[in-house]
Amino acid sequence: MKLELAALIAGSAAFASAQQTMWGQCGGIGWTGQSNCVAGAACSTLNPYYAQCLSGGPTPTTTASRTTTASRTTTTSSRTTTTTTRSTTLSTTTRSTTTTRTTTTTSRTTTPSASPTSSGKFTFVGVNEAGAEFGQNSIPGTLGTDYTWPSPSSVDYFVSRGFNIFRVCTMMERITPPSSGGITGPLNNAYISGLDTIINYITNKGAYAVIDPHNYGRYNGAIITDTNAFKTWWTNIANRYKGNSRVIFDTNNEYHDMDQSLVVRLNQAAIDGIRSTGAENTIFVEGNSWTGAWSWVSSNNGATMISLSDPLDKLVFEMHQYLDSDSSGTSATCVSATILKERITAATNWCQQNGKKCILGEVGAGNNDQCRQAVIDGLTYARNSGVWLGVLWWAAGPWWPSNYFQNIEPPSGLAVSTYVPILQSFAP
Repeated sequence: MKLELAALIAGSAAFASAQQTMWGQCGGIGWTGQSNCVAGAACSTLNPYYAQCLSGGPTPTTTASRTTTASRTTTTSSRTTTTTTRSTTLSTTTRSTTTTRTTTTTSRTTTPSASPTSSGKFTFVGVNEAGAEFGQNSIPGTLGTDYTWPSPSSVDYFVSRGFNIFRVCTMMERITPPSSGGITGPLNNAYISGLDTIINYITNKGAYAVIDPHNYGRYNGAIITDTNAFKTWWTNIANRYKGNSRVIFDTNNEYHDMDQSLVVRLNQAAIDGIRSTGAENTIFVEGNSWTGAWSWVSSNNGATMISLSDPLDKLVFEMHQYLDSDSSGTSATCVSATILKERITAATNWCQQNGKKCILGEVGAGNNDQCRQAVIDGLTYARNSGVWLGVLWWAAGPWWPSNYFQNIEPPSGLAVSTYVPILQSFAP
C-alpha cells in the first residue's frame, strides 16, 4: 500500500487522546506518534517503515527494527503497506545456499505501445498484486505462511474485464537472500520459481507483468548505495526474463529519504544492467520522495530524473498518488471531487514539457461518492493529457483484510464493486 505522509493531521491528534484513529499510522521506523489504536482496531505491521490501525487486524508479534538513517519530516512524503489478516507468528527460518535456474519465461513478440492509445483509452489499466513482499521480518520466509503469490483466478477475473497489466510486488531479499551472497548472490530457487509461474500465467493471458522489487531503495534494512551491485542484480533478473516482451521491469518501489543523485544513479545502473543483456523490455523508473505525483516537481525528481538515458527510449516514469488529506492512502475520505486531477497537474505538465511517457503506478481511494468522482475526474484528465500511459489500482492480493477499503481482490474486496467498472471504462 502507498503512504505519502506529508504531515500528521494536527486537529485529530488531541481528539484521539493518546489513541490513533482507524486506518492511522501507529508504528514503523522513525515513527514518534501514538502506537495505541482506538477500540475495535489493532496496530498491524508488515512494512518496517509503517504500521497501521486496522479494524480487527492482528497485533504483530514482532516489531520491525531495521536500522536506517531515514527520518520523516513534514516536507517529505511517506509510504506504507498494510498487513494481512493472517496472524501467524514469525519464526526463525533455516537458510541454505540457493541455486540459480537457467530457464527463461515464455517468449512473446508483442510490445507495449509507445504512447497512449488514440481511442480515448489508456494503454495500460490494471492492478498491483501484493503478497509476495509480505512478511518482511522473515527472510527468505515460508510460502503460505510469510508470503503468498497472486491468485490465478484473480488474474482471470481482471483479464476478462479488459485489464491488461499486473504489478507483481516482490522482495529483493527473497530473490537473492543475504545469507546466500546478498544482492549479487544466486537467485533463490524456490522464490524465483514462484515468480516464474505467476509471470508466465499473466503473460500467457496476453497481459503485461511488472516485476516490482518492493524495497523502497533498501536491501536488508540499509539504503542501497552500491550501484554496481544493483546493476548486477538487475542484469541477473533481465537475463531471466528478457525473452518475454510482456515483462516490464520496475527498478524499485518508492525510493525515499535518500540522496537525490543516488536515486538517479541507481535508476541508471538498473537501466544499464537490463540493456547489457540485450533485453528490449519496457522499464519503469521511480523517483525519490516515495515517487509521489503531487511532489514530483517540488521534490526535485523532475529536475534530476530527466537525465536518465535509455538507448532504446523505452523508459516510463512511474508515479503514485492517493486522495486523502495527506496523500497517505490511509483514509477512505478524499479531499474533494477534483483532488486527483489537482495532485497530478504539475507532474502532467512535466511529462508534456519534456516529452516523457508516464504512468500512475499506484492509485487508491475510499469507496464513497466523492472519491469515486475524484477518480473519474482525475483519470479522465490524465487520459486526455496524452502523456499518461495508464493506471494501476492499489491493491489486489489474496491476503488483504476483508475490511481494507482499497482492497480490490475479487470477488468481494471492498473496492471491487465501485472501482472495477470505473477502471474498466478506461481499459484499452
